[in-house]
Amino acid sequence: RRFGELTYAPPHDLEPPEGFPEIYTVDPRRLAARFGRDQREIHERNRDRRPGWHSDVTPAINPPWASILRADVVPEVGGDTTWTNLVSAYESLSPPLRRLADELRAEHRYGVGYGANSAAARKRFEENPLVAHHPVVRVHPETGEKALYVTPGFTSHILDVTPEESRRLLDLFFNEINQPEHQVRFRWRPGDVAFWDNRSTAHQAPRDVP
Repeated sequence: RRFGELTYAPPHDLEPPEGFPEIYTVDPRRLAARFGRDQREIHERNRDRRPGWHSDVTPAINPPWASILRADVVPEVGGDTTWTNLVSAYESLSPPLRRLADELRAEHRYGVGYGANSAAARKRFEENPLVAHHPVVRVHPETGEKALYVTPGFTSHILDVTPEESRRLLDLFFNEINQPEHQVRFRWRPGDVAFWDNRSTAHQAPRDVP
């Protein structure tokens, strides 16, 4: 709260702890309790097949500018987080592509890259859609830097172009976001805290663990 008004936990994720609506708990035991063991395993397998890069809650009109994550229980293998620098990704585009990206807007929605792996999830997204339109390039309000503001996790399409043009443009932008020279990987230890800026980064859990 010292950094500003807190955002509620994403509406389509598991319920936050009682009395703390701003906290989202990442815990496989909660999946098991909600879906059952078999359903949790299906959920996890499908999750591994979905693109993971995202900036938090961009389908909201006013997404949170930052996120804080604290490690409590950490697996012996896996559980890392990778961040990609969206400013660096934008600056790596050629000047003509940067000028084009500057003029574009895109739609962000829940169910594009995350969670739409069951009929129940799809129904939940349809009954309570969370959709927002944002510029493809966001200007950071404090640094003035420009950053790509599209990710496979939430961006559905670019507005005012054909579906084929949207797909090709997003593939190009997503490919740049995924370049290793823009990335850093963090290995968690119990008690670690990460604090990142969603306006200039995207993150994911690497899929290199069996």
